[in-house]
Amino acid sequence: MNLDWIAFDADDTLWQNEEVYREGRERFLKLMAQYSVRDRAEEAVDLVELENLPHYGYGVMSFILSLIETAVEITEGDFRGRDVRTLLELGKEMLTAPPQVFEGVPEVLEELQHRYPLMLITKGDLFHQQRKVKSSGLEEYFRAVEVVSRKTVPVYRNLLDRFSIQPDHFLMVGNSVRSDIQPVAALGGWALHVKDHLSWSHEQGVLSSAEQARVFEIGRIDQVGEVICRLADS
Repeated sequence: MNLDWIAFDADDTLWQNEEVYREGRERFLKLMAQYSVRDRAEEAVDLVELENLPHYGYGVMSFILSLIETAVEITEGDFRGRDVRTLLELGKEMLTAPPQVFEGVPEVLEELQHRYPLMLITKGDLFHQQRKVKSSGLEEYFRAVEVVSRKTVPVYRNLLDRFSIQPDHFLMVGNSVRSDIQPVAALGGWALHVKDHLSWSHEQGVLSSAEQARVFEIGRIDQVGEVICRLADS
């Protein structure tokens, strides 16, 4: 396999992200228990989040707006102003929390940067994602950092065209089948799925048989270098 570029997802591939959202959701549900609607909130919030993706996109601000909307709806407008403030403060905590980089990530990037140009492709709020990249201490390893609103086939095609990369010379490393794996495989690129990292249920997906042939799986991020060496020699 002849690779010209290797790209990495950020959230839940290089650093923890889903756990932050799960903790935020649990704090929201505890708040809703005060209104005796915890069970209804747990069922409703997933639907509200998905309905809001076309309007707000991905990220903490979208998440917090969806929590507030859910709370107002299921309490029939009785959600108190001070509790709105509590959710806004939760959002600020999530936005300013430093990313917890997974063990082994710096070593993997240090090894690979001497052999390939590396790209970081992450989706979500531009300001928040840029802040996480800078505070992670990993920015120096990447030749390019791209923040996108969505990860779809057209988005990846545009990125590859801008950098004059042939799809079959491109490898994407990520934990989300829907966002990191399937679109790249559909384009004719290669993908390395870090399957044991947490991901939002919305990020699951199904690969066609043709796409599966272009995807490799690993359990931990620190196995990336070893697998890429093996693929490069094949």
